[in-house]
Amino acid sequence: MADENPNVTILQSVYAEWHRTKGDPSAILDILADEVRWGSAADGKPGMDFARKRASKDEVAGYFRDLVNEWSMEFFHVNEMVAQGGRVVVLCECAWTNKRTGNHIKLPKVDVWYLEDGKASEFMEYFDTHAAVEAAAG
Repeated sequence: MADENPNVTILQSVYAEWHRTKGDPSAILDILADEVRWGSAADGKPGMDFARKRASKDEVAGYFRDLVNEWSMEFFHVNEMVAQGGRVVVLCECAWTNKRTGNHIKLPKVDVWYLEDGKASEFMEYFDTHAAVEAAAG
């Protein structure tokens, strides 16, 4: 579509790769600015240590290392993207299994990005942190 927000186009490709690979963050890391504000509603809660705040591309790589060490992705589907300027809100549904407990969660998720010149400088994720903490606790 000719009037498509370029940031939506970038993120569509990134999320397709994230789902296809079931957790390889390469496409996500490729679009990050060197300095990024990365946050999660889980913010390092018990069993969700990977979800603490991050401030650089290297730190975000650590987020993904810790995530895939603790959780196995079953699927990650994007339902809708809403964009205004550099801000993109991504409405998703995903399912994960905790590798330690074997507990499965399927939940809606909202990701909020800010991109400038094709690079992401902000990210915040929102999801049912209670369900995730419970799944990690066993």
